[in-house]
Amino acid sequence: MAHWLAGADGCRIGWVAAFWHPRSGELRVRILDRFIDFASAPEKPGVIAVDMPIGLPGHIGPDGRGPERLVRPLLGMRQSSVFSVPSRAAVHAPDFREACRLAAETSEPPRQLSKQLFMIAPKMREVDGALRADPKLAARTFEVHPEVAFWRLNGDRALSEPKKVKGTPYPPGLALRRRLLFGAGFAKSILEAAPPRGAGPDDVLDALACAAIAQRIDAGLARPFPDPPGRDEHGLPIAIWA
Repeated sequence: MAHWLAGADGCRIGWVAAFWHPRSGELRVRILDRFIDFASAPEKPGVIAVDMPIGLPGHIGPDGRGPERLVRPLLGMRQSSVFSVPSRAAVHAPDFREACRLAAETSEPPRQLSKQLFMIAPKMREVDGALRADPKLAARTFEVHPEVAFWRLNGDRALSEPKKVKGTPYPPGLALRRRLLFGAGFAKSILEAAPPRGAGPDDVLDALACAAIAQRIDAGLARPFPDPPGRDEHGLPIAIWA
């Protein structure tokens, strides 16, 4: 493996980018303003693993978008971290009321839209627009989910501790995730370093977990849920990789 890989996790001021070169062990963590900035990053990552839904169907059927239904049973008490993803129309709605209307209108049976999901809709729109506009970027970008990534790093077992309790970082849960990332090849000094300004410690750990799955994807070891992935009307894959 001779190239850089990237893990990407949204934060309040942009994106936590974890650029990792597994062969040398070098890691560069910084904040990017926009997701499209991964395309022009000097590291030129061969794989970008992002914690954000990618393929957005025009219609949501009884089984939901697909990946969420498959990964939730794997996560035990952590399965509430996997939000139900609505249609592209609902994601691109201008306000919560309209998003709720469109989510119900484009699902069978009609489904509600969670406020939590709507709060990350701007990031979803950003990724969706960037990948639809740049096929080369789309070809090297994969959807991942940190809790599914940590499930994989934990020997396909659900984690026993949450990363947050009542919205506050939870030290035992962060320590567990650091141990798993250390086992995946990240140095302790990296895992214990202060996060970049504008990001929390959990944001950085999630970005590193995404980078660990980027390595699995690059090595041909990762599995998509579902397998094979579905496709939306723009050809973007609908799958969570781990």
